[in-house]
Amino acid sequence: MGKTTAQKIFDAHRVDVPEPGISVLSLDRVFCHEITTPIAINDLCARGMDRVFDPAKIKAVIDHVSPAKDSKTAEQGKVLRDWARRNHIQDFYDIGRNGVCHAIFPEKGFCRPGYTIIMGDSHTCTHSAFCCFAAGVGTTDLELGILKGVCAFHDPETIQIRVNGKLPDGVYAKDLILTIIQKLTVNGATGKVIEFCGSTIDSMSMEARMTLSNMAIEAGATSGICPADMTTVEYLWPFIKDEFKTKEDALREYSRWNADPDAEYASTLEIDASQLEPVATFGYKPDQVKPVRELAGTRVDQVYIGSCTNGRIEDLRIAAKILQGKKISPEIRAIVSPATPHIFKQALDEGIIDIFMDAGFCVTNPTCGACLGMSNGVLASGEVCASTTNRNFNGRMGKGGMVHLMSPATAAATALAGTITNSPLYHGERNA
Repeated sequence: MGKTTAQKIFDAHRVDVPEPGISVLSLDRVFCHEITTPIAINDLCARGMDRVFDPAKIKAVIDHVSPAKDSKTAEQGKVLRDWARRNHIQDFYDIGRNGVCHAIFPEKGFCRPGYTIIMGDSHTCTHSAFCCFAAGVGTTDLELGILKGVCAFHDPETIQIRVNGKLPDGVYAKDLILTIIQKLTVNGATGKVIEFCGSTIDSMSMEARMTLSNMAIEAGATSGICPADMTTVEYLWPFIKDEFKTKEDALREYSRWNADPDAEYASTLEIDASQLEPVATFGYKPDQVKPVRELAGTRVDQVYIGSCTNGRIEDLRIAAKILQGKKISPEIRAIVSPATPHIFKQALDEGIIDIFMDAGFCVTNPTCGACLGMSNGVLASGEVCASTTNRNFNGRMGKGGMVHLMSPATAAATALAGTITNSPLYHGERNA
């Protein structure tokens, strides 16, 4: 019987089996940010264990509140900053060099096929777009990962999601993953790994694949794995070109982590991409999803484009295409946050920042702040935001606020209209 990608990675990294069904895995990367890691750091220090298993395998960033907004967030940043210095962690991205963690770490080439990665952040599954096992963990597991370079997991079952066909114009990875979450429900993949495959996934950019993997957790999945292919190799080539003679050699090496044709799955979900349309969430759960046309005319107070889900250059280009030469509705405010300095610079060089500013957007530095209601776009009670982020929980972007999750194209069109609407890039059924 063949193996899934997760099974192959677990087999290659297993260092102990403390009880049946539990595997202790060696870690290739431990990622850290200033919200969850300082708790682990302070506990380790209190127990006289201020050390790390391998400073080269730990990567850290200040990204959730950037720059600090008050004394508390400044202290969180200081704890992480001082710890990184004490433990000689070279890959620490401080203010000015920092970006959203799940965008900057792949951008720096830290994610590779076959890797095991943990972080004290639920959207760590983003990195599994690179055919690796990446999972968010709690404080105790993060401490052990930092100290010993290992983490224990239940041996996961895998759900296969096969997506074939061409996405219609104006329909994007965000629409696909929201549709998948609607079908699976928020609990449908709990404790399992998702494997995305099919011709639609094969044709996607790494940016689009990261959008899919990012929201696997919203269906309860531990990780959301995409297969390794030449798209993966091309993205990583600047970082791996000294390790392989040719890209074909890299592809042969990385492809061994892909699932076997006869791998066994807990279940399989088939989706015809050609039948999809733009969607958005309603209510307060990521599986509460409707076609945008059914939400047309819904009032919004704010539009937000950014986050670890949709703050990459591909996302900004799509939104800018819709916004160019136009003005946002005077009834709303709109914010865009490129996810890393590199993406910001690309957008600046391509004239995209000008397009956003001319349209009336507030352009902010890279930050996670708005997504979880901490800074740079917090909602007041009763306000509604059309957002490219990943969670629409009650009060997620501010106490009493409502969030509608959608693609950058739909968010840009909504900013112009002042109410939820389909983008002009979608040529299917229009808003009634």
